Amino acid sequence: MLKRLSTQIYLTIILTLVIVVLVAGGMWRHSGGARQFEQAIAVAGELLANGLPAATAPVSDQREAAIDLAKRLRLDLALYAANGDLVARFGRRLPPPHDDDDHEGGFLRGPDGPAWAVPLPDGRIIVASTPGQRPAPRPVRFIVFIGAIALAVGLCAWPVVRGLTRRIERLQESVERFGAGDLSARVEVKGRDEVAKLAESFNASAARIEALVGAHKLLLANASHELRTPLARIRMGLELMESDPSPERRAALEVDIGEVDEMIEEILLLSRLGAIDGLEERTDVDLLALAAEEASRYPGTDVSGAPVTLSGEPRLLRRLIRNLIENAIKHGVPPVEVTVAQDGGRAVLRVRDNGPGVSADLAEQVFEPFHRGASRGKTAGSGLGLALVRSIAERHGGTVRFEAAAGGDGRLNEVVVRLG
Repeated sequence: MLKRLSTQIYLTIILTLVIVVLVAGGMWRHSGGARQFEQAIAVAGELLANGLPAATAPVSDQREAAIDLAKRLRLDLALYAANGDLVARFGRRLPPPHDDDDHEGGFLRGPDGPAWAVPLPDGRIIVASTPGQRPAPRPVRFIVFIGAIALAVGLCAWPVVRGLTRRIERLQESVERFGAGDLSARVEVKGRDEVAKLAESFNASAARIEALVGAHKLLLANASHELRTPLARIRMGLELMESDPSPERRAALEVDIGEVDEMIEEILLLSRLGAIDGLEERTDVDLLALAAEEASRYPGTDVSGAPVTLSGEPRLLRRLIRNLIENAIKHGVPPVEVTVAQDGGRAVLRVRDNGPGVSADLAEQVFEPFHRGASRGKTAGSGLGLALVRSIAERHGGTVRFEAAAGGDGRLNEVVVRLG
């Protein structure tokens, strides 16, 4: 039972409360509280003495005055002389005063119940108690007092403690479900405290992991499907090589093998980028120089613009530019124009061809893995080029989208990448 967090918090509150009460009582006893109590007893003695005849008066007069005082105050009362002799008694039997009560007075215990001893200025002592009431002894009353406070605090604290731990238990259940394979498990967020922030963090992490696992599953499913075509061509080519080992047949096999190799490389790179948030290394890169170097490999590609220095990973940025140029060559119409500029502190890379571009409804879908649209089966490629472009751009804090070239006819034939 004590292993439950709610029980531990609850008992800690109760124990702390008891300690506070005990310490407060001790401080009161050794501070001015006890002295104030003694002063109150002394004042009561002065007042009671005014209602009685002097100690030198006849005993009968003292007895009559004491009984009259007890009746008027509705008390059980006993009057003792300075030498301890009983002078008068009214009501039930009260405990006799202690030997030191002539100095301080205080609480008395007797067989018929408790009472109070009040010393008078002339040495006499009055012992009084309320008729018919038998208060519990001091330790019992103290225990009852502490118990009542603990009960009140317990009744108020338990709903709060249980509500807190119940939210933690729900979080634990969701974590266990998530660990068991239910990637859709989420926690209901209540409140604005640390537990709520923990639940929000768990939900965000779970959503990211679910999306990552889903993307990897989709990637593997599409990859297995896409690899079947070139592998089937390779298998058929190997069979035909036995009867027709011509250079053309060998060249076709090399093309198919290169396609498979390129697809596997892009799948691995896309998977690695999806598993990290940032970059493994950063260095200053001249984007214009990098674009000019890549464009030199493709005839009919022009590069213009201004030098822009960007902090990033050169190998990935080189792959981004290469994929954009190859995509423009495969799916567009030459010439291909590459422009580098700076806009508001961000590097802007534009790659434009003179083809028909993409339709508005496909402008976003073309960046999904293995999406080749209407060109599927008509052009070479794995359908991962633009997906890699977007992933690399995001790792550099950027975005990528199809736009209509300035001064053009509105065709979405220009890919714009903003980095930094």
